[in-house]
Amino acid sequence: MGRVGQNLMKRVFFINRCGGLVVWLCCCMQAGAQGGSERIRINQLGYYPFAPKTAIVAGACDATAFYVIAAGTRDTVFRGVPEAAVNSANSSLVARCLRFDVLQRGGRYVIAVPGVGHSFPFNIGAGVEQAVAKAALKGYYYMRASMPLEAVYAGKWARAAGHPDTAVLVHPSAATEQRPAGTKIACPGGWYDAGDYNKYVVNSGISTATLLSAYEDFPAYFDTLHTHIPESNDRIPDILNEVLYNLRWMLTMQDPNDGGVYNKCTNAAFDGMVMPGVTQLPRYVVQKGTAATLDFAAVTAQAARILRKFGRQLPGLGDSCLRAANAAWHWAQAMPALEYNQDEMNKKYAPRISTGGYGDRRFTDEWNWAACELYATTHDHVFYTVINERINDSLSLPSWGNVGMLGYYTLLRQGASLPMHTGDLKKRLVAFADGWLAGMNENAFKTVMGERRRDFNWGSNGNAGNQGVLLVNAWLVTGDRKYVDAALGNLDYLLGRNATGYCFVTGIGSRSTRHPHHRPSVADGIDDPVPGLLAGGPNPARQDRCPYDFTEPETAYSDTDCAYASNEIAINWNAPLVYLANAVEALQYVVKYSK
Repeated sequence: MGRVGQNLMKRVFFINRCGGLVVWLCCCMQAGAQGGSERIRINQLGYYPFAPKTAIVAGACDATAFYVIAAGTRDTVFRGVPEAAVNSANSSLVARCLRFDVLQRGGRYVIAVPGVGHSFPFNIGAGVEQAVAKAALKGYYYMRASMPLEAVYAGKWARAAGHPDTAVLVHPSAATEQRPAGTKIACPGGWYDAGDYNKYVVNSGISTATLLSAYEDFPAYFDTLHTHIPESNDRIPDILNEVLYNLRWMLTMQDPNDGGVYNKCTNAAFDGMVMPGVTQLPRYVVQKGTAATLDFAAVTAQAARILRKFGRQLPGLGDSCLRAANAAWHWAQAMPALEYNQDEMNKKYAPRISTGGYGDRRFTDEWNWAACELYATTHDHVFYTVINERINDSLSLPSWGNVGMLGYYTLLRQGASLPMHTGDLKKRLVAFADGWLAGMNENAFKTVMGERRRDFNWGSNGNAGNQGVLLVNAWLVTGDRKYVDAALGNLDYLLGRNATGYCFVTGIGSRSTRHPHHRPSVADGIDDPVPGLLAGGPNPARQDRCPYDFTEPETAYSDTDCAYASNEIAINWNAPLVYLANAVEALQYVVKYSK
């Protein structure tokens, strides 16, 4: 649009329906830097120049046009027509879609909608999602146990180490002849799991594997990504340095006498809302289990494969990981279905353990995942035998309790080097991804996330992230841009294009989560929460029984630290955000988002 057209559009006016006053359109820019209408839902960071650009007006709106206005000059650079109103299937909201894909000029903008107001400001440009891509990965640094976070890296969120875990007690449930109850072992390091201060192998498994998979899928990109952590100046990519901090802890959770893996390193009960290390309660490793042991086997096998590239920097670590993976596999063969049932355990042993259970009663998915990782790393046919029994199992999004899909991703990723045919698996994965795309345009917010009401549960934002990971994997198989575009739409969802109007990542965007259920963010006396952490997201079950202003599936979110059912943070939700945000950053150079 030429300068004359821009100047004419700047003079478009509309009638304020409330007061009947004639106001200039550009007047809605007067407070552009101070705030915006929360009714206009956008990706609060912005959009790539050649990518889809979608915003949503939530609530009744009879505007016949919308305008994209340059934040600096107040020039109108685009005029569009809102799409017809859609009643959301997941709440009582009515939504109208605003599309401005054709606007490709880099800059800072707001969207103005007559009768509604203007949006928060956003950017169009290359690298526009870099801030969240880096922040989500660095979020793991802030979750590290057993080490102080120094101000030079942590800024105002610097803190003492807390929980050295150098004298952890073997709980009676985990006792063996070689390690009787009360034996002290060292389990330092690792990530705090969520809003609490305990460390769980099952949840670490999927989280660590998702970061390792991000590196395997985009190694050239991650080789040059720096997040300003203590290890940033070594010759190992920051994402792997972060993984290593947790992986080394996981290795301490394996009993060297038999290969089994303890479920968790934990207090007997949750700490209060205090900083790490304030309490000095005993820490325990508790009962071994098949899920924890097979998750451990999968992660260490995957790590062994990746760490071959870094043999000079990490001599022997890859070999140690593979030995640990094989030992865990052999233990699991002897204990193929040992459930970690905390309630039953507490009937037999003291002290009673009341922290997170991560109990699992079904192990076919863990067997499949561990077999896939060990097969991809060793090419030993014994593992393929197990895979072949599971290869036709139904596909499902990964979660801590259903990890089979992680194995299928690995088979497809490593397919060219594996002595097996993956053609049918490719077709099944693409069909599975297409099923998620089918209802996207009928969804009021035009995202894959929220096509189904069951998307909204405990950790719903993890669902959004894992849907995005699936779609990126579909692109890796097909090269079809539609999958990347849909994945980017789910990132838009997490960053503000959703029914709540929140950007769910702390420290990102204009209206982000401020009060997560996260002990350091509550107890440190700092107004801003620890950055780079993804809140759990809308959860109509509201198991926390705290007050919620809205209770419908896609709006049942409360930005209060009480509301752990929707506002806790967790490493297994951050992991798919890391994958998704960094994947789209990497792919802007590969796909180019060309027409």
